[in-house]
Amino acid sequence: MRLNTDRIFLKRLSMDELNGNYVFWLNDPEVCRYNSHGEQKYTRQMAKKFIGSLQGDTTKEVWAVYLKKTDLHIGNISLQRIDFKNKNAEIAYLFGEKQCWGKGYAKEASRVLLKRAFEDLRLHRVYFGTNINNIAMQKLGKSLGFKKEGVLQDAQLKNGVFNHIVIFGLLMKSLGEGS
Repeated sequence: MRLNTDRIFLKRLSMDELNGNYVFWLNDPEVCRYNSHGEQKYTRQMAKKFIGSLQGDTTKEVWAVYLKKTDLHIGNISLQRIDFKNKNAEIAYLFGEKQCWGKGYAKEASRVLLKRAFEDLRLHRVYFGTNINNIAMQKLGKSLGFKKEGVLQDAQLKNGVFNHIVIFGLLMKSLGEGS
């Protein structure tokens, strides 16, 4: 299964992505500045194990994001903690190709994945949490129509420092309210 937009396509993360820069992104301090990765060396073997664990796991979908023009894997976007009983999931991002940052690819990938979440999976709410200092992620969320729901105090320990996490949520009925 592939999800398409004009500039990108999403395909399920597979062992194919081990041939590119995926593992390197998880060891890049700039890429991992605000996420839970980057504090220990991430290996190809760890990536293999993670990708293998996705088979048959109905609680997460991890999608590799590719540029259509060059077939370059630029990042991943996922629905995690999918809870069919309560009809919600967390959306998460890992965009590692820095030359592609700031070009709207995460927003494009978000739109197509949110459509899948609300229409195909019939979820009611999608949410994310981000480091309070991650202004770009907060702007992305707001531009997609996510609403700030609150702040979790000292909820992330990153490089020995506690950080607040800002929580954003989007309800199915709100989809399309963002620009």
